[in-house]
Amino acid sequence: VQLQASGGGLVQAGGSLRLSCAASGRTFSNYVMGWFRQAPGKEREFVGAISRSGGNTDYTDSVQGRFAISRDNAQNTVYLQMNNLKPEDTAVYYCAAKLTVYTGRLYSTEYEYDYWGQGTQVTVSS
Repeated sequence: VQLQASGGGLVQAGGSLRLSCAASGRTFSNYVMGWFRQAPGKEREFVGAISRSGGNTDYTDSVQGRFAISRDNAQNTVYLQMNNLKPEDTAVYYCAAKLTVYTGRLYSTEYEYDYWGQGTQVTVSS
């Protein structure tokens, strides 16, 4: 599956952005979708994930209550709505896809994901 992330940009602290990740090439609803980010000089970290049907989500503690993941299986797209952004959210954001037969399962580590998008830069100014 090919993944194309978009929607990054420069925003002031407290602002919002919505990232999109469009998938092509396979049956999108067979994939758990995840978002990761990598800040300068740091390792890539898990942001959140959404199950195949969209019924389950999981987030890292630092974004809980501020970020929301959703998906539209008819449009083969997953979204990351980011609200109340903070300077520490500055990073390159990546979407990833994990093929699974488990409808409610979620994955939170990099090595579990099969496919990755190219990343989109999010910069939050203070």
